[in-house]
Amino acid sequence: MDQVRIGVIGMGNMGSSHAKNIFDGHVKGAILTAICDERPDRIQWAEGVFGDRVQRFSSYDEFFANPNIDGVIIATPHYDHPLLAIKAFERGLHVLSEKPAGVYTKNVREMNEAAKKSGKVFSMMFNQRTNPLYQKVRELISSGELGEIKRTNWIITNWYRSQSYYDSGGWRATWAGEGGGVMINQSPHQLDLWQWTTGLMPKRVRAFSGFGKYHDIEVEDDVTAYVEYENGATGVFITSTGEAPGTNRFEIAGDRGKLVVEDNKLTFSRLRQSEREFNRMYKGGFGEPECWNIDIPIHGRTADHLGIMNNWVDAILNGAELLAPGEEGIKSLAISNAVYLSSWMDDWVDMPIDEDLFYEKLQEKIKQSTFNKAAAKDLTLDVSGTH
Repeated sequence: MDQVRIGVIGMGNMGSSHAKNIFDGHVKGAILTAICDERPDRIQWAEGVFGDRVQRFSSYDEFFANPNIDGVIIATPHYDHPLLAIKAFERGLHVLSEKPAGVYTKNVREMNEAAKKSGKVFSMMFNQRTNPLYQKVRELISSGELGEIKRTNWIITNWYRSQSYYDSGGWRATWAGEGGGVMINQSPHQLDLWQWTTGLMPKRVRAFSGFGKYHDIEVEDDVTAYVEYENGATGVFITSTGEAPGTNRFEIAGDRGKLVVEDNKLTFSRLRQSEREFNRMYKGGFGEPECWNIDIPIHGRTADHLGIMNNWVDAILNGAELLAPGEEGIKSLAISNAVYLSSWMDDWVDMPIDEDLFYEKLQEKIKQSTFNKAAAKDLTLDVSGTH
């Protein structure tokens, strides 16, 4: 194989962007051969943009029966991600799925098992992993430069969304249509980077969520979560779509200093002597280790969605190592599920969570949901600069 024939499922905000990038030749070794969407207006849009060079399908079954596809990009509402990925794997197709991996870990685990059984290349659209800034954070931590982690803090509140945004899609901000709010839609990238850069997964979570706090929606638009890690470190994750101006600040405190990511810069407050060693040896009462504030140079540019797509195709054609293996999507989703479960139960939640209990609670929310698929009208918005 010297070219990967790709089909894109979902011609909404992200799917249409991915399809056009492939069609325009921005993904080396890839050709767009098919698209699929159940909405007639999006099929019409695809006809106008791609003409007869790309097959158009309004049925998932017809799409998957198409022999001119080697891999699929899934860009549908969240609940469909695992279902469609499993269908693709069963038909021997490679898969790149938009984030999040799904809505609940129980069926994402089934998706991962199907991926492993198929032997096909599976990637997740965690495009922020292409950012050299976060790659450098991960490098400094994994190399031991920061020492043992003591605390993590991420304030990610620059996701401001107006009511008109939520009104643009019938599935948006509903339990039945989307499966959640800011945690499942806007914050999966940060949840992924939180565990990817530090190498830590929480052992337990206590979260507080505001459901429809700032908008006329049924899901959460404001969250504060406190987590504890196995090594004794703690973390706080704060996110919201109702604050303007918002903040995006990530701090990681370790035995050898502190890393701060803010305003697209990385600062390392580096201790000349580890804090624990200084604490044992220093006899002067007041005092603290000598600290150097260093602006860490960041080389390279963020490849974003195109970087993940090119990496996925390169893995299919040449065996390249995946930057965002699909199986890792369950990690950030597990944190998100724990936050929801803790908020619903108003209590601590141990990880791994009770997946059956989470599913039961989610079904209760779905039954009360206002989502009406028949009445839903979706607008395709320009997503430039929103992620």
